[in-house]
Amino acid sequence: MSVEIWTIVLVGLSFLAYIYIGWQSRVENSKDFFIAGQGIPSIANGAATAADWMSAASFISMAGLISFLGYDGSIYLMGWTGGYVLLALLLAPYLRKFGKYTVPDFVGDRYYSNIARLVAVVAAIFVSLTYVAGQMRGVGIVFSRFLQVDINTGVIIGMVIVGFFSVLGGMKGITWTQVAQYCVLIFAYLIPAIAIAWFLTGNPVPQLAFTFSDIADKLNKIQVDLGFKPYTQPFVNKSMLDVLFTTIALMVGTAGLPHIIVRFYTVKSVRAARFSAGWALLFIAILYTTAPALSMFARYNLIDSLHNHTVAEVQQLDWAAKWEKTKLLAFDDINKDGRLQLTPNKDTNEIKIDRDIIVLSTPEVANLPPWVIGLVAAGGLAAALSTASGLLLVISSSIAHDIYYRIIDSSASEQKRVFVGRIMVGFSLVLAGYFGVNPPGFVSEVVAFAFGLAAASFFPVIFLGIFDKRTNSEGAIAGMLTGLIFTIIYIIGVKFGGMQPWFFGVSPEGIGTLGMLINFAVTLVVSRLTPPPPAEIQALVEDLRSPIIEE
Repeated sequence: MSVEIWTIVLVGLSFLAYIYIGWQSRVENSKDFFIAGQGIPSIANGAATAADWMSAASFISMAGLISFLGYDGSIYLMGWTGGYVLLALLLAPYLRKFGKYTVPDFVGDRYYSNIARLVAVVAAIFVSLTYVAGQMRGVGIVFSRFLQVDINTGVIIGMVIVGFFSVLGGMKGITWTQVAQYCVLIFAYLIPAIAIAWFLTGNPVPQLAFTFSDIADKLNKIQVDLGFKPYTQPFVNKSMLDVLFTTIALMVGTAGLPHIIVRFYTVKSVRAARFSAGWALLFIAILYTTAPALSMFARYNLIDSLHNHTVAEVQQLDWAAKWEKTKLLAFDDINKDGRLQLTPNKDTNEIKIDRDIIVLSTPEVANLPPWVIGLVAAGGLAAALSTASGLLLVISSSIAHDIYYRIIDSSASEQKRVFVGRIMVGFSLVLAGYFGVNPPGFVSEVVAFAFGLAAASFFPVIFLGIFDKRTNSEGAIAGMLTGLIFTIIYIIGVKFGGMQPWFFGVSPEGIGTLGMLINFAVTLVVSRLTPPPPAEIQALVEDLRSPIIEE
């Protein structure tokens, strides 16, 4: 069977499974809709958390970034995995013990203020909309290449599927769907990585092939011959300061992501939250230790397949012709010598490769069987849709629970709260679709902005809310607003306003670290200059940190 038929079959089967799970998991009460009834087993929640966290950026785009950035791309590995460890050990158990539905719920109650709650809602929506834009673009890319449909059409198909199980099952439907999506995405990532590792090095374990073979030395030599810096040379594309700031922003941004934090509310106890965090870290590590190997293999194969080949030879490559139709791969024989050259100079480079196609094109470039290519397409969709569904529920719960129920109508019935939640999922889906059609950048770049916003807004107030009983509502509100506004202005100014990165050359992806530091400083100073929190709030914080014995 052709690649297209295999893709239709595998994507179709996976979509049918997601729809079936969503139908079987449909709910009627708010506890099931927003936190899955707090009845998800630890190992299942670990798999769902991994799928929720390993988005299109992890599956589709991260390896592409590492392929292009080389050593400097390790910021994404260090930042995202380090951030998850930070969240699992430092924040998640305490948030689960607090026992609320959402991050704005924690902020509103801990800081005894509906204004703080509203600011947290705004921050959650900003972060989630920025993040979901990358997921919907990932969906469009996969559909555009493998099903030969327009990117916009692909986004709409993805919206319909994710909307079905999100609207029907809420967090319960999303959780069990994400367990299935993790299984799909991890097999789709590992199978081609194992096959290519075997072909290139004779070692089927990607991590060992990457570490102990001579493939890195070969790629370094090729890079230098083409005029690039060695692949493993540090600080080529980013300064040392920018690498540090971006890594920290990704790390603390991960610890402040509302759609990941809410996953720890879905288990029955603090103990279960700790175990699910451990399972999630294991499931995440499987993909994240494979990514640098796949990145190197993919770059080596792409250069070998395209550079210095004649135009006629490249045109005969079926995969190259099909990717060229998506406009994510382009060829231009600038010097008219009949051959295509890959160079670091934009004016002379004749092969233009979008970073988001690296993982998706790798099985085709390596001549793997069509079913593997179809499986990778299904995995890319699973990664994008799993995270998109979690983000949609964050936006929905921020409005339906934190604004409508907690502020507007606290006497609303269970049915009404679930109805409003479902309406908000639909509304969020429309916004997500718009950003999928009009994305503000490539997938991992867009997602990195979301991490920066989360770092500058949520992390300080959550951390201080747990570990500093003197932090009050005035400080939290001032800190969140200052950190969020500063970071948004810097990102928009540099990316879209023509402004130069004025803070020692730190990129928009890394400026969230400075936003976080500003948030911390403002929160602490304002809290000390204003009255302390009420005694009952200080007692609550003390109790939150006290050791407990729990079944």
